[in-house]
Amino acid sequence: MNTITSNKTNTSVKTKYLTLTSLLAACITVMTAYICHIPVGANGGYIHLGDTFIYIAAVLLPKPYALAAAAIGGGLADLLTAPVWAPATIIIKMLLTIGFTNSSAKIINIRNIIAAVVAYPITCLGYAFAEMLLFGSEAAFWVSVSGNLVQVTGSLICFIIIGFALDKAGIKKRM
Repeated sequence: MNTITSNKTNTSVKTKYLTLTSLLAACITVMTAYICHIPVGANGGYIHLGDTFIYIAAVLLPKPYALAAAAIGGGLADLLTAPVWAPATIIIKMLLTIGFTNSSAKIINIRNIIAAVVAYPITCLGYAFAEMLLFGSEAAFWVSVSGNLVQVTGSLICFIIIGFALDKAGIKKRM
């Protein structure tokens, strides 16, 4: 009987994680492609808050689920707005989740703040190199870095604000 109860509990936990992964992937897609989608520069880039929800996914979900939410959400947003960027986005957004921890009792902690700061070079360099490959220009590198710095800063600030609100609501305790 313990095996049956254990299997039901395990299935319930997996279902909870899959559901949350899907919801966060949808939030990432919508926040990247449509809400606060502000075009920047001549390269077709834009400022968005989708990375905020990638960070949230990374602190709420186990690593494989967070990777999936980031890849699916970011990839779908690019498929809807600028498909040429989808392959780079899928890789870059998955890399953003790696430094975060979901094992802490709080969303906002030192490790997760450092992980969000490490997202700066991952995002900036990842897209800059992708832009150089796509457009074959070193100038594209510098245009990409400046736009991404603004975008990542906004995502970091929003992550901290939303993270504190979720910590106050005790979300991690309920998971």
